[in-house]
Amino acid sequence: MFELHGRLAADTVSVIDWPLCRVLLMDDATYPWLILVPRREAVELHDIEAADRAVLVEEIARASAVLKAETAADKVNVAALGNVVPQLHIHVIARFTSDPAWPRPVWGAAPARPYGSADRKGMVERLRRVLG
Repeated sequence: MFELHGRLAADTVSVIDWPLCRVLLMDDATYPWLILVPRREAVELHDIEAADRAVLVEEIARASAVLKAETAADKVNVAALGNVVPQLHIHVIARFTSDPAWPRPVWGAAPARPYGSADRKGMVERLRRVLG
């Protein structure tokens, strides 16, 4: 049974379920930021079976392409760190040369700026349309 780690649940909003991953929106309006969580018990990428890894790579590519197209990002960063949250999850982050962290990683560069409720709802609806 899939259960989302509490830290991910607290920091994100669910957007859609794809064949393998739950797609989440990070509640930080500073960066358009998706998190893909394979609905498998896994800590590391090598913990999931080869067939699922292939699906995961395709879902990461799809999320990256959609996020870049929808935001006109200069670059899309993809990362799987898991130092704080042990559940395997992949960050897909739209980056801009004008963002507060550029060209460094986003972690710790600026305090999270949660979406307002209307903006969060609008972003989730927009993402559901283009990711669905």
